[in-house]
Amino acid sequence: MASWVKVLHRTSTLQQALKCTALQARFCSVTPKENDKSLKPENESLLENLNLLGVDVKMARQRQPGVFRKIFTNEQGLAGFLQSKGASRSTVASIISRYPRAITRSLEHLEQRWQLWRNVFQKDEEIVSILERSPESFFRSSDNENLEKNITFLSSLGLNKKHLHRLLTTAPRTFSNSLELNRQMVEFLEDICVEMGGNHPEQFAKDVVSRNVYILIRSTKRVKANIDHLRASLKLSDSELLDLLQGPGAEILDLSNEYLKNNFTSLQQKMRSVGCGKVGLKKLIMSYPVVLYTGAATLNTKLDCLLKGGITMQQILDKPKVLDYSTHNITAKLEELHRIGFDFQENGIHILDLSRKRFEAKLEKLSFPPHD
Repeated sequence: MASWVKVLHRTSTLQQALKCTALQARFCSVTPKENDKSLKPENESLLENLNLLGVDVKMARQRQPGVFRKIFTNEQGLAGFLQSKGASRSTVASIISRYPRAITRSLEHLEQRWQLWRNVFQKDEEIVSILERSPESFFRSSDNENLEKNITFLSSLGLNKKHLHRLLTTAPRTFSNSLELNRQMVEFLEDICVEMGGNHPEQFAKDVVSRNVYILIRSTKRVKANIDHLRASLKLSDSELLDLLQGPGAEILDLSNEYLKNNFTSLQQKMRSVGCGKVGLKKLIMSYPVVLYTGAATLNTKLDCLLKGGITMQQILDKPKVLDYSTHNITAKLEELHRIGFDFQENGIHILDLSRKRFEAKLEKLSFPPHD
């Protein structure tokens, strides 16, 4: 009997120990899977090669640590390839430091991808320049077939090399999208055109994409919400909305819905505070929709600066591009014009829209008019 008690006691003790161990494991900060990864050593030969190439290993390790545990890499081949295209050693080191996954691409892959880019760019130097600024634009995707399909599709829309150049340099993720995703946005834009009574949906889609290179990396849900907000807030007819979107309004369709709404509300409040109602607000946005790109505080400061400088709201509505300039630029020009007694009511505000060089030349003529 006593032996059975001992067995039961041991069993109970063992179960408690197992429970304790399990409980401790639940609160362990490193999972077994993560622990296994940490035990896998870094490729010493790779580290040596990267140091010889002048790569910032600390930066690269922070960016993409998994690359350092790969057995097979192509850092020497990548360096030779890029240098053959005109990249300097420091440029190669910088590219790998910021996007270490580049060393996993084979020479065959690199040659194919380079040729696809050369179908858009005239010189190797242009591509090297982009890689210097944004290495992920070239190396982020490893799917050359998808890149080729996207270039073919976008060209079929009527986008020329100039448009494709802008897309690759400013919104390269467009070409990492699946072909279906890009097609979805284009078809969405064509449907919008048809819904608003437009007769040329293909041209409409081309115009929007060529004016806003970021739209293909946004969701159709975001773009639709912005279109609906503009329509409802400005009380636009179909033809007015179509003209806006096919023109300068295309440039604001990629904004986040919340940002667009907040800027619209702030602008509306500011316009009311200076005695400008719905008509003035609509005129400003229809003629200069990029005003909604500017943050509320910055825009209010610019408007206050112009109004205090003797310029009327009606003059701003007639020539809204004066808002393109920084507050510092506007303030400096106003001070110089006030110094010579310039009358904005008599002469208008065109002078504020001149480049600095042309402005100074005009200012000199006004300050020292020719004698008869």
